Amino acid sequence: MVKKIKDFLFKNISAKQTVAKNTVWLSISSYGGRLIKAAIVIYGARVLSTSGYGVFSYAVTLAGFVSLFLDPGINSILIRETAKASEERKMEIFSTMFFIKAALVAGGALVIIFVAPFFSTLPGAVALLPLVAVILSFDTFRDFFSALLRAREKMEWDAVIFLFTNIAIVTFGFIFLSFSTSARSFTWAYALGTALGAAMALIFVFPYLKESLSHFSAKLIVPILSSAWPFAVIGALGVLLTNTDILIISWMRSASDVGIYSAVIRVVQIFYLIPAIIQVGTLPALSRLAKKDDLRFRMAFEKTLGFVFLASIPLALGGAILGTQVMTLVFGAAYHAGGTALTVLMVSMIFDFPASVIAAAVFAYDHQKGLIISSAIAGIANVAFDLLLIPHFGIVGSAFATLGAQILSNWYLWGMMKRINPFKILPSLGKIFAASATMALVTALLFFAGVPVIVNVPVSIVVYFALLWVLREPLLGEVKRMMIVPAHV
Repeated sequence: MVKKIKDFLFKNISAKQTVAKNTVWLSISSYGGRLIKAAIVIYGARVLSTSGYGVFSYAVTLAGFVSLFLDPGINSILIRETAKASEERKMEIFSTMFFIKAALVAGGALVIIFVAPFFSTLPGAVALLPLVAVILSFDTFRDFFSALLRAREKMEWDAVIFLFTNIAIVTFGFIFLSFSTSARSFTWAYALGTALGAAMALIFVFPYLKESLSHFSAKLIVPILSSAWPFAVIGALGVLLTNTDILIISWMRSASDVGIYSAVIRVVQIFYLIPAIIQVGTLPALSRLAKKDDLRFRMAFEKTLGFVFLASIPLALGGAILGTQVMTLVFGAAYHAGGTALTVLMVSMIFDFPASVIAAAVFAYDHQKGLIISSAIAGIANVAFDLLLIPHFGIVGSAFATLGAQILSNWYLWGMMKRINPFKILPSLGKIFAASATMALVTALLFFAGVPVIVNVPVSIVVYFALLWVLREPLLGEVKRMMIVPAHV
């Protein structure tokens, strides 16, 4: 049994097992790391107050907004191209991308330090921007090195790096906040933690980096940037969907509103990791099948979407019921006002989860330019809805703006993938819908009965999976088969 577990977790044996292994390690790193970091995020949000936490979140958001070109899709291209390239070609691609990335990081840091202050609207945020530039620079390099490990389907190494980074952030966070409960102190902790994380990632990839740096090819710069420019546009438009909320709230409301909405986003982002993990775990396999075997691609893609809906539907329904309780439990009574916004954003998971996987499938077919339209719809609609709704409804209006933008964008994205490789998924979701609706009823009854959320959540989870088992949902059997390691290994 021990050998089977080791083989499953540390070897790439078959396509299904490798996808499952990658997903397990990505889940461990993403959720384990963020659960570790949640300790300092929650503590910082409480001791800094809603206003102090709002200034910190605003500085990070503003820096991200004005440094859009730190990663114009290079990481995704690295994963896609190295998944199907020869070893020599992989070294050329990685070496060339490394130097491009270094130039982008240098330019991004300068923009954050010298340009971002002109756009700041909250007192105290400008002083944090040099430190935020350090955070984003180190995080960008760490993520680039991790992309190489993911491309080589070594997600177990990526997990170690991510967990170490977050442990470092938490450790420095408690140390620095014990001396000074200020946004600047909190930012210093993040800067040192991300620096150590980048150093750890460099240690893991250094042998490969040292060997491949001499393979730099100036001829690849134009092809790489030609493939990457649509991602630069998509990234810029994506920022309109994710970061504009915070900026517009800061213009129209108070620092306290920024802090509360930032806390809401922190909770939602934990759940948004699910499609991101599935996306990264399956992208190498989808990239190998795209354009070569449309039937096998479609079968793998439909199963992947099934897993996405298996998670998103119950999360959306249960989260919508428990939103206010979750905000109060996690961040305290001061953040109670964020409950309704969280409820709205939890509903968005029904649309956002499949969109992440569909975007990866479109990218695998090298149709990333078509993603620009989807991103434009999302970004422009979000800004328009924000300007219309925030003045009247505050952060709840911002949440509805995000939901509306996602519905419009994902409707277009869904149709685009249908044209590339027609797929069917909705007819197979009947059992998932039935189990989710029944679970939501149980969740609501427990909520109105006054059952604490820490009891309600595990009971609801047990009810949901028990119903899936009773209904004989085939995806549960698929999970079991993916975990099986051949006896001869």
